[in-house]
Amino acid sequence: MNLQNNTCLTAEIDRIAEVAGYLWHRGWAERNGGNISVNVTALMSEEERSMPPLCAPVPLPEAMTMLGGQVFYVTGTGCRMRYVSQEPFSHGSLIRIAEDGNSYVIIAEKPVAPTSELPSHLLMHNYLLEKGRKNRVVLHTHPTDLIGLTHCQPFLDSDKLTRTLWSMIPECRIIVPRGIGIVPYEIPGSMALARATVRQLAEHDVVFWEKHGILATGEDLIECFDAIDTLSKSAQIYFSARMAGYEPEGMTAGQLDDLVPAFGLEKFQ
Repeated sequence: MNLQNNTCLTAEIDRIAEVAGYLWHRGWAERNGGNISVNVTALMSEEERSMPPLCAPVPLPEAMTMLGGQVFYVTGTGCRMRYVSQEPFSHGSLIRIAEDGNSYVIIAEKPVAPTSELPSHLLMHNYLLEKGRKNRVVLHTHPTDLIGLTHCQPFLDSDKLTRTLWSMIPECRIIVPRGIGIVPYEIPGSMALARATVRQLAEHDVVFWEKHGILATGEDLIECFDAIDTLSKSAQIYFSARMAGYEPEGMTAGQLDDLVPAFGLEKFQ
């Protein structure tokens, strides 16, 4: 079956390639750092979703019961974002979750093994679907400035980190309205890291992993990238002021609160 004829799916894959290029050019994807998963089920016909597998079923560490029959594009294990941007189907694959949620198979276009953090991604997708949220995307990457903040003890507090980054530029409060969650250091790719992240996703769409990276979820991959990009700009403003010898004043609480009715934002608790 030629998936190139599916213009909706190919447009989404092109967007994945576009964002992968941004991650590389930003310096956020050293070697094989970072990974992307996107639920593309709604973009495919029933015939396409039923394509024969290219591999034997691969068991998952626990049942992803909300994901039965769902199809995801996932970047490949050990694959570089700079190459995903050039050839997304040579450095990623389409996988289909078994109806019982206990395993997956690769269905297109090549048998590229998914990222080692696939169980983490799927646990998050499973949680988001269970809660009725339309977040189709999980994007994980390694922005230098944002990871740097997590090496500073005061910024391991979600409220402190959120308000500091919000206060550097008004757009940050607007583009990341639910603030930032924090997960203390866990082994990359572990289910402990995934479960801790899911707990943060109850209140946030963006989660920092201490000394590791950042993760964003959402309905649109470009919007997820934009959220991280905006947070990175805020961190750069903060560090620029510190390098000039000053602790940045930032926007006042009143100025931040004024943005809530002006842009229809959630009130931060």
